[in-house]
Amino acid sequence: MVVNKSKSAFRTIAEVAEELGIATHVLRFWETKFSQIKPMKRSGGRRYYRPDDVELVKTIQYYLYDKRYTIEGVQKLFKEKGIKNLIGEEIQKDFFETEASLTSDENTHLLIANLQKQLKSLKEELNTALMQSKK
Repeated sequence: MVVNKSKSAFRTIAEVAEELGIATHVLRFWETKFSQIKPMKRSGGRRYYRPDDVELVKTIQYYLYDKRYTIEGVQKLFKEKGIKNLIGEEIQKDFFETEASLTSDENTHLLIANLQKQLKSLKEELNTALMQSKK
């Protein structure tokens, strides 16, 4: 059952897994491979992901699934470029927010933020192609 939470609310591992469309064991595995993922753990080992943790996991998923990087490749990318450069400093939208409920100004902001991410990705691809052509 999906419950509407505020932007700053912590998420359980099940909520994050549902949002990303992956299994909870995948998130636990990524925690072992990416030391940057640090959900809070309460008694009994229950994980609570901060909004920044969720953004980080989304970024990892993007590079692994969409860009087809290996785990080692994403680790190297984080080390070389830095996580803040890859994720950015933008204000996070609400975890369960629907685009229909946004005002026109918010839609414009989200569109611009999405375009910025796409441009960053294209820049990285071009830099990679340039580096490979110089070899």
